[in-house]
Amino acid sequence: MPEASPVYRPRKPHLTPFYQCVQDHYDTFERVYEERFAMRYGFWRPYLKEVIYRYLECGDLHRGFARLVCQTCGRNFLLAYSCKRRYFCPSCHQKRVVAFGEWLCQHVLQRVPYRHFVFSIPKILRRFFLHDRKLLAALSRCAWESLKSFLQAAIPDACGIPGSVVATQTFGEWPDRYHPHLHVLATDGAFCGQGMFRVAPRFHLTDLEKLFRHSVLSMLLRKGKITREFIGMMQGWRHSGFNVFCGERIFPHQKRSLERLAAYLIRASFSQERMDYLPQEAAVIYHSKDGKEKKTYDALEWIAAMGTHVPLRGEQMVRYYGEFSNSVRGRRRKAPCVEAIPTVLEPQISTAEASKNWARLIQKVYEADPLVCSHCQGRLKVISFIEDGETIRKILEHLGLWLANARPIPKAHSPPDPCFSQLPARYEEDFSQIPPPQWEC
Repeated sequence: MPEASPVYRPRKPHLTPFYQCVQDHYDTFERVYEERFAMRYGFWRPYLKEVIYRYLECGDLHRGFARLVCQTCGRNFLLAYSCKRRYFCPSCHQKRVVAFGEWLCQHVLQRVPYRHFVFSIPKILRRFFLHDRKLLAALSRCAWESLKSFLQAAIPDACGIPGSVVATQTFGEWPDRYHPHLHVLATDGAFCGQGMFRVAPRFHLTDLEKLFRHSVLSMLLRKGKITREFIGMMQGWRHSGFNVFCGERIFPHQKRSLERLAAYLIRASFSQERMDYLPQEAAVIYHSKDGKEKKTYDALEWIAAMGTHVPLRGEQMVRYYGEFSNSVRGRRRKAPCVEAIPTVLEPQISTAEASKNWARLIQKVYEADPLVCSHCQGRLKVISFIEDGETIRKILEHLGLWLANARPIPKAHSPPDPCFSQLPARYEEDFSQIPPPQWEC
């Protein structure tokens, strides 16, 4: 008999420490934000309220679900919708990370060597990017222009065009510190036309760091953020505060390493496994990667720090330059013939299929197939999507799930906004209802 494959169990976000922290303290957090956190984390962004509301509805059957049925035993399943919020919902963002890594390797990158670069700026400049998020796009451009000039000089070929994917991250080891920096996946050389790619020799990062520093300071000067006297003061420092890191060369056949690096470009701002929530103390304990250090945060401060890393609506955190820019890739698709050298990584599935194939992404993230029946190992089939509010209520009430799966009232501070679905007071502790034996949620 073959071994039974791991079975995917739908997550229960309301039991996670991050969800409980946000659920208990968000309303107080919104009231006191301007007074307590505006100076440190920037002005209040109304879009953040929408993100948090959507996160609190993630995995809630009351907000809609898909109905699945096992084709072997006929058992029915309900699978709640996710919120799909970037950088705030740990589960949804992790699926986005996996999908991005696959898409980048299959549709953008070509079979050439790559390197991983990290561009950092000094602490004294970070506040400008905190209060004016549009500067993050200009910072990305500074890194690209510096790297492009440097690689063209290293080849040397002024007509050579490198390719680069620049991802902006605003967090570091400890997510409460606003740390804007850039992770760059760039070709280790440049494309020289006629299907030729010239690999760059080893170079000194000191020169690249100087180019980047000059580009950033010039950009901030043009935008009126700093003065020439400020630049003169910084040039007198023994250590400039700017830093450029370069990783080892990644060869075309190292597809797994390249995909992991591509996924790392848009990694989540924090790890839920390293977080402990203490509801009685209204505190959050966050552990370092090696587990040797830990920091304690006030619950309101933790929510404020997490909200700082949420992009604005439509804000691009990943940009493509040079040979990987949208315009160049568009011309390449319209070309009558495809260049033989370097060859493009052939996609296994189309972009549309990749965005809809949620089951494959869940299987890759949790190492369990969500379309395998937990009782007979048969295959599940999606037969309908339920989104109408009245229909949702009728189904859940018929199955005895309307009260059993409603989100409990927060245990601390004032009650949440009335638009949230909450239990009536008399049912606050009533979670005894279970679905019929032929159903599972």
